[in-house]
Amino acid sequence: MAEQQTPVMETPAAPVPPTGPRKGKGPATHEQKQKRRKIIRRVIALVLAAAILGGGGWALNKYVFTDSDQGLGEVMTQMVTYGSIQSSVDGMGNARAKNSATVTPDAGYRVLELFVSEGDYVEEGQLLYNLDDTAAQDAVRNAQENVRTAQESVRKAQDAIVDYDRELEKMEENLSNLTITAPHAGKLTDVNRDIRTGDDLSVGAAVATIINDTKLRLHLYYSWAYEGQISVGQSARITLPASMSDYPATVEQVNMVKRVVPEGSVTFEVVFVMDNPGTLTEGMVASASLTGANGEPAYPYENGTLEYYETTKIAVKVAGPVEYVDLMNYADVREGQTLVRLGDKDALADISAKQNSRREALKSVEDAQKNVETAEKAVEEAQEKLDNYHAVSPIAGQVISCGLMVGEEVTSGSSIYIADTATMMIDITIDERNIGYVSKGMMVDIRDMMGNYYMGIVDSVSLSAKAENGIASFPAVVVVDNPDGMLMTNSYVDYTFVASQSDNCLVVPIQAVMNVTLAEDDGTMGGDMMDPGMVDGNFGVMPDGGDMMIPEGGDVLPESGEDENADPVEGENDLPAGDGDTVGLPTGDDLVAIPDNAVPQAAVSIMGGSEVIVMGGSSRGPSAFQQSGTATVCFVKGEPDERAIEADESWKMPEGFFAVIVETGLNDSYNVEIKSGLNEGDEVFTGYITDSASNW
Repeated sequence: MAEQQTPVMETPAAPVPPTGPRKGKGPATHEQKQKRRKIIRRVIALVLAAAILGGGGWALNKYVFTDSDQGLGEVMTQMVTYGSIQSSVDGMGNARAKNSATVTPDAGYRVLELFVSEGDYVEEGQLLYNLDDTAAQDAVRNAQENVRTAQESVRKAQDAIVDYDRELEKMEENLSNLTITAPHAGKLTDVNRDIRTGDDLSVGAAVATIINDTKLRLHLYYSWAYEGQISVGQSARITLPASMSDYPATVEQVNMVKRVVPEGSVTFEVVFVMDNPGTLTEGMVASASLTGANGEPAYPYENGTLEYYETTKIAVKVAGPVEYVDLMNYADVREGQTLVRLGDKDALADISAKQNSRREALKSVEDAQKNVETAEKAVEEAQEKLDNYHAVSPIAGQVISCGLMVGEEVTSGSSIYIADTATMMIDITIDERNIGYVSKGMMVDIRDMMGNYYMGIVDSVSLSAKAENGIASFPAVVVVDNPDGMLMTNSYVDYTFVASQSDNCLVVPIQAVMNVTLAEDDGTMGGDMMDPGMVDGNFGVMPDGGDMMIPEGGDVLPESGEDENADPVEGENDLPAGDGDTVGLPTGDDLVAIPDNAVPQAAVSIMGGSEVIVMGGSSRGPSAFQQSGTATVCFVKGEPDERAIEADESWKMPEGFFAVIVETGLNDSYNVEIKSGLNEGDEVFTGYITDSASNW
């Protein structure tokens, strides 16, 4: 748009006042002058307002509400081309160190040495300060002694549990011994005939002897000359010299002991076993013959005597009254058969009491272990406090703040704050309309308040939104490398990232796309039009938020509290020379250029003889390509084709163009993506251009 010139108003020559005294009037008083000045200021304000509204209404009526394109100026167009477009998201975030730590010593202790100050860089494990740790060392020693005492209590309680277990095992074994059974099959001998039901038996009292005489054993000794010639399982014959009879037998054991006989020979033992035909008894003299592995007969050093295969003496193990008895000499019994059953006097009660004592011992162990844990935790805490008297840096980084001073006692809250600023985290929030475009790993442009630029990466995006004032936003974190430490902790930064991008797509200038109201079947315009109530009588009602323009150098009525009687400044609020009833209006036909992004809707009324234009809102800009009652269109130059739709006069479409419904995609500050409706090479309307306006 050409430069707009400031209009110049022609002022008529002022009339020459007559000379000599005025007839019938004396000089004006001060009050009269002040009153006259007040009236002049108010008249000037009203005249200027009427001139502005009248001139604006005349200009808009002439240049906007006209059927002639010539009044709007020269038509501007641009070709539809292929290109790329990006949609970006920006905002402000807060920077913080990715890794930080605060070292806080206990209050009330004097700082002996301080090895760091604000701004210093420290390594992990580097000593920060030394405090007076006398009391802390005593606390650690006392806590360690408490641990040892508690551990000793646990040991004693555990030993008591072991003792109780042994006693209970013995008591339960004794309880089972109240019933006396046959340990193996055999024949009863040496039965105690004095055992009667109701008698009290003491521990050790003999009950009977049980023998297994179904088999017999024979122990013989052979010379070491037969070593290796006799083996287990080898067949043999047992001979009884008294009856001159023999019976088959088997070698059960070969025991390579060394028995020296009176003749000076060394012998080893061989045990034979044989079935008892029922006529043999223990103590009978017998011998055995067998053939060695070399085929030669082997003879024992001397004869032996037969023994029963098993012999067991049964005695009372637990004292008690006899409740049942089944004993008879030479009676056959089977293994596990009950012979005598004794009654329980105090065994069950003793076991129950011992079990209760054991449970109490277990509780003592648990309590002692808890005491150990408490004592160990106290040691850890005391050691941490002691370590804090000689604290080291938990991380490598820069000392951001230090609240300690050498020689002074530590006050509550004093600490050393260390931050690793080599990597910074920036907390940002993403509007719910853009969250679908953001993902982990996305590149982000960062600029701090000093104008320094950084490159960040989206590290995380929350899946839960935060709602505030009807707007939902998603927290996200951006990671930024900060090797030089230029990005400061807790500073605010601006961020920008590309939310979406379209490549090799059709693009047009943003001012070429317009939202319009489609005509209904009855010829009226759909959608919301200006309320007729906005125009009342001869006065145009300005919409909410409307501004009334005041010419540069103009004035309005005084604000409340201003001195209305003050002398006017020279040149201010002066009426044009003349009678004060007229004001110069702008002249010329090239007054104003139509804004690129406006399709006005307006009502016109009359005020003070001038046309007042009450403007509605603009409707140009990217949007949904067609909705109920509205559509998104572009004006294409040329003869209408199959894409053309009927245009309404209110759209102000230039001659030689036809309207096309378009579907838009991404947009930036200058261009819009066209998904459908236009072709490459189409020439679209973008606005009007006029010569420079003058005499405004």
